[in-house]
Amino acid sequence: MNAPAPPPAAAGRPSPSAAAGRPSPAAVLELLKPITWFPPMWAFACGVVSSGIPIAERWLYFVFGVILAGPMVCATSQAVNDWFDRHVDAINEPNRPIPSGRIPGRWGLYIAIIWTILSALLAATLGTWVFWSAALGLVLAWAYSAPPARLKGNGWWGNLAVGLSYESLAWITGAAVMLSGALPNWRVLTLAGLYGLGAHGILTLNDFKAIEGDTRMGVRSLPVQLGVRGAAWAACLFMALPQVLVVLLLFAWDRPLNAAAVAVVLLIQVGMMVRFLGDPVGRALWLSAIGVSVYVTGMMISAFAVRSLAP
Repeated sequence: MNAPAPPPAAAGRPSPSAAAGRPSPAAVLELLKPITWFPPMWAFACGVVSSGIPIAERWLYFVFGVILAGPMVCATSQAVNDWFDRHVDAINEPNRPIPSGRIPGRWGLYIAIIWTILSALLAATLGTWVFWSAALGLVLAWAYSAPPARLKGNGWWGNLAVGLSYESLAWITGAAVMLSGALPNWRVLTLAGLYGLGAHGILTLNDFKAIEGDTRMGVRSLPVQLGVRGAAWAACLFMALPQVLVVLLLFAWDRPLNAAAVAVVLLIQVGMMVRFLGDPVGRALWLSAIGVSVYVTGMMISAFAVRSLAP
């Protein structure tokens, strides 16, 4: 006689608190996706380093800044995205907190609004330019997912919005936190902008896994618009060209060792890109996983390069 089948995974069932009309802390945490917090927190750390201010001098501001970059602003973007994607997730990922009912009713929207307000309030305590950087990041988070803008529907604009939010604005926020809320110098702003632009290519890599679904749903990702080969080349160029400019700038700023180190990092990525171009669909996640680790190493090398140039 066969043993009875085990019960379905609890992850897909509403919790007692959800049945009572409110989400459980575990479901809220899953909605906010902690695994996505690392990129903006790393970019924030690059900003801190590039400011030239020792962390020990403003360690409490540093801690609150890290919280702002990851568990607040980035988490807000995840909540906003899951709320406005709830109908699609009900088909593709029914075990996600909202479609599974573990975040019941309109709680997904309420959490997104609450996190937006808390993020803005925290940013306001950390200085003027910290607030404005965070505010722009929050605006982009809503514009990315929410109609009528819904930038994620077009790979050119959606990937740009995320790249600027996760890399450029987080970097600027990190520097501004250490500078008592002041605007960082133009070198820091330039590096932040270039690495945010390069992130456009990284985000394009993630679109290769959903070409069929994006085509059916009318999402104009770069693989849908340009085809697999065209999007693969676009991703590589978006990643590589900003780093070429970083190398040239570091040489111009009399930082030859840092420039050489970033050049080596770039050459490693180029080698990976050549392999990726041979099978973009099959190797996109591989390049995203390994190549991005190399990419962010160059970010920190560049941050240390301008540290002594900061006023």
